[in-house]
Amino acid sequence: MARLKLFARPAGKTAGPAKEAPQKISRQPREAGPGARGWSGRGGGMAQLVPSVREYRGTTVQVCGLWPFSSGASSPMIGVPLGRHEETQATVCCDPISWFQRARLISNPSAFILGKPGLGKSTLVRRMFLGLAAQGIHPLVLGDLKGEHVKAVQALNGQVIKLGRGAGYLNILDPGQAVEAAGLLEGHGHHEAATRVRADAHGRRLNMVVSLITISRNNPPTDQEQTILDRALRVLDERFDGIPVLKDLLDVIVSAPDELRQVALDRGDMTVYLQETRALEATLLGLTGGGKLGEIFSAQTTNPMKRDRAVVFDVSSIDETETDLQAAVLLACWSYGFGTVNVANALADAGLEPRRNYFVVLDELWRALRSGKGMVDRVDALTRLNRSVGVGQIMISHTMSDLLALPAEEDRMKARGFVERSGMVICAGLPASEMPLLTSAIPFSRQEQQKLISWQDPPAWDSRGLDTEPPGRGKFLIKVGGRPGIPVQIRLTSLESDGLNDTDTRWHKPAQTRTEPAAPGRDAGGGL
Repeated sequence: MARLKLFARPAGKTAGPAKEAPQKISRQPREAGPGARGWSGRGGGMAQLVPSVREYRGTTVQVCGLWPFSSGASSPMIGVPLGRHEETQATVCCDPISWFQRARLISNPSAFILGKPGLGKSTLVRRMFLGLAAQGIHPLVLGDLKGEHVKAVQALNGQVIKLGRGAGYLNILDPGQAVEAAGLLEGHGHHEAATRVRADAHGRRLNMVVSLITISRNNPPTDQEQTILDRALRVLDERFDGIPVLKDLLDVIVSAPDELRQVALDRGDMTVYLQETRALEATLLGLTGGGKLGEIFSAQTTNPMKRDRAVVFDVSSIDETETDLQAAVLLACWSYGFGTVNVANALADAGLEPRRNYFVVLDELWRALRSGKGMVDRVDALTRLNRSVGVGQIMISHTMSDLLALPAEEDRMKARGFVERSGMVICAGLPASEMPLLTSAIPFSRQEQQKLISWQDPPAWDSRGLDTEPPGRGKFLIKVGGRPGIPVQIRLTSLESDGLNDTDTRWHKPAQTRTEPAAPGRDAGGGL
């Protein structure tokens, strides 16, 4: 359905014959006819200001009888209303799920956001998942480092899961709802689906153990160590009653069962087995007894995730300097969240539960990629598993340099593929040095590049202490392949501006309170 902009005459003015001005004698010859602003020359009275006409917007059905006084709109009207087109002031609606499912404008329901800090990336994401929640789609914020989405999820009656030192635990060996779902599927005769659910849960747990070891060592485990971990997890599932933790996995490796000694290739020599597993035992001991990754993953999950509501993992209690711990927690949240989505889809495919659609938010992607060699493969394995029906995904990072600042060339190519495979790329202000890297992944015209560069400028100098915004705050360019970008300006609603959108709360001065009532004629601050 086409969108049109209808032009009408300004209010208070009606069409009618123009009054003829009195004839004046001019000594200079006039032009053949009046220009766009009227008669020029001496005595002509050419207008200096032409008032703009009022615009109206409607669908083809609504304004079909007003031809030819209409023109096609340049921005789609399907999706969450983000703001207005920076040039035409037309309403811009956009989100990866609507553009994939309804509008068919992108090939997969995913988006990648790039932009310097403080320009509104979190505001854009929050606007999207609030709008999608109104359409029945469950937002999943898998790792909120600043706690900036907690209030919005609480307003949606969602679940807030706190993680951090002393704040909450997340057991990476917890299969979540996979065991219960597999049993339910088998009870209804869906044996193949139950097998897939169990296999997916096993793969995710193994992937997370390998990821934690990689972050702890700054180097991935060897192939033989990964084989030992895989077999140890299977032995643990067969022999352990209940939900195991990392300490139980360590105990299995230390006990040296025959299944592990076979894959360790010790040839019956216990000394060889101890040599092969010594480094693995030391790393797991550090993960269970503290170390730089703390004790967050050493105990049972304190607040299990629910699959029928909005969820946010609040990890704001982790200090910014603990980059390895932040990366490990983000990966654990992503793995846990995607596992829950997989269980929900398996039950829905079997007709045992209603179909639920999810909008997954992966913030601060660069932190996980920089945490160790091979982490790009770990993240890629996690994100590729959400290709099932009904799951939208949005990744957030600062610049292309953050994604490509990896030592190995193959890792840099895979990280760039995160941007290239996204259905849409949404850019805020970026420095000029980013343009060659950005255009190598997505084509941008010279005008679009200049627009992004101008948006990253700092605010104007103001020594009076006034809160001046940078020129590019709330401005984004939506790119889909080689199509021209759509520049949009986001305007906050009263609900968003009153508490849901403040990401710098710790920089604000505490409000001054009065212990005595204000005098008549004065406000609480003492002003007239």
